[in-house]
Amino acid sequence: MSQRNSRIAQVLGGEASRARADQIETVLGVPTTRYDPPARQALRRAWDESDLIISHLALGATTRLVAPLLTDKHTDPGVVVVDEAGRFAVPLVGGHAGGANELARQIAAGLGGIAVVTTATDALGVPGLDTLGWPCHGDVAAVTRALLDGRVVELRRDYRCPLPSLPPNVVEQAADQPIAGRIVVTVESIGTQSDSGSDLSPPIVVLHPPGLVVGMGCNAGTDVEQLETLLRQTLADAGLAVESLTAITTIDVKAGEVGLLQLTHRLGIPLVDYPAATLAVQTVPNPSAVVAGHVGSPSVAEASVLAYGAELLVGKQRSTDATCAVGLVPARGRLSVVGLGPGARDLLTPRAIAAIRGARFVVGYAPYVRQVRDLMRPGTDVLASQMGSEEERTAAAISRAREGDSVALVCSGDPAVYAMASPVLEQGTDGIDVDVIPGITAGLAASSILGAPLGHDHALISLSDLHTDWATIESRLAAAASGDFVTVLYNPRSKHRREHLPKALSTLGEHRPPATPVAVVHQAYRKGQTVTMTTLEAFDPEVVDMNSLVIVGSSRTRYVTSGGGERRMVTPRDYRWMPS
Repeated sequence: MSQRNSRIAQVLGGEASRARADQIETVLGVPTTRYDPPARQALRRAWDESDLIISHLALGATTRLVAPLLTDKHTDPGVVVVDEAGRFAVPLVGGHAGGANELARQIAAGLGGIAVVTTATDALGVPGLDTLGWPCHGDVAAVTRALLDGRVVELRRDYRCPLPSLPPNVVEQAADQPIAGRIVVTVESIGTQSDSGSDLSPPIVVLHPPGLVVGMGCNAGTDVEQLETLLRQTLADAGLAVESLTAITTIDVKAGEVGLLQLTHRLGIPLVDYPAATLAVQTVPNPSAVVAGHVGSPSVAEASVLAYGAELLVGKQRSTDATCAVGLVPARGRLSVVGLGPGARDLLTPRAIAAIRGARFVVGYAPYVRQVRDLMRPGTDVLASQMGSEEERTAAAISRAREGDSVALVCSGDPAVYAMASPVLEQGTDGIDVDVIPGITAGLAASSILGAPLGHDHALISLSDLHTDWATIESRLAAAASGDFVTVLYNPRSKHRREHLPKALSTLGEHRPPATPVAVVHQAYRKGQTVTMTTLEAFDPEVVDMNSLVIVGSSRTRYVTSGGGERRMVTPRDYRWMPS
């Protein structure tokens, strides 16, 4: 459940809970409705008027008050209990369907507390089938139980959109193995009961990802009931699920048609419109000269489906006042190129963590994969390769994404700074969704350790000539030197590249005084971190290796002291209000 669109209530206790409620509202970033004591009446009102409830009462008291109100986990509000000190956020009911687990985690993260989540799938790191964000129906409890018990669950995907990793006992080719449950991912309408009305054996859960688009045209003033009847009948005749609808498309002159707007509101999907010129160039099976005369395009329903980028599944269907066509949106895998930052876990972004936990396939340089192995869900496929196999890694990541999977390609620092984002995009990623997730790059990590050497204009230059010839690197160094940029030297020295760093410092030194600060950060934010602060004239390249970063100051960079006399490196920003 999206918190942004949910009605969130806070049931207050004593006066101390008011300040805590203020904190929680700040953490959530959305307004909440507050209900004052007495507790019984407050919780009753919140239950009737809210989607999510945060109770500032004791866990036992909240349990007793909630118990008589429970009716159906699919419609009951989710309830999270927050203790008076803000140390614990406990989802009491509606953990999955009601969104209480997600809410508890967000509250705990914002308050510096702990989310006490006890649902089995969350405890074991397995995604709940009813938490994937897609409509689902069937025997969720039975299939989930089989999944958690390690019995064979068959996965069928006739629409190969990305799924998070599932445990190893979930198999796509069950062969002759006895099956304890089945998960079907489809845009088709599939029942989960036999003709006699009993549940199917083995139990089944059907997931409907958003993969269908319906194009519609209509006469002016066509009411919503007629439009919905045509839409639902068209889908039913084709055996397609209304739950998989992702949009309704039409021509721009119908964008304000009340019946269409009401229909999209009922279904909770957008109305997407296109100008006549865009629709007129689509090649459709059922063009109409009459329609062309009225709106400037020989097709609305079929043409708008094609304009959306969908494959036409069902050609134009008619009622007395409307037309309808159905298309299948191509399923695309997702490749997240994930920056892990400098290595410290608390410098890994929440977005990066979510991408790793949501991936069915994680690939990367072996040390980086080990760094985040604990974040992967059970059943995640892993490819951990050695240095020099970048082509293999990117090809494997793209290939799995093309198969419709959710893939995370992990790298240190930021993926777009001397890392894997550029080779991924260069190899070609048409047909898959690519998400580049930023990380704290080595230059920023080293700069924060040193103080503020990057406080003014700076340049990042790699001294590795594996991908760039040395003559080009030298010309860039000379440009940075003449421009008086603070210069961050990546890949400064290896076993086989001993002369590049001294040459680089010599080039920079032609435009810098001998006392220019130079610093080396080794293993930034990792075990074994060391820092060397020196000057151009005193610098010793022997302290540098491939796990180091060198920062050469500009002519304005200087050392200052901080705290108990600790040395810091700063490049003045030249604020007018600062003393010169």
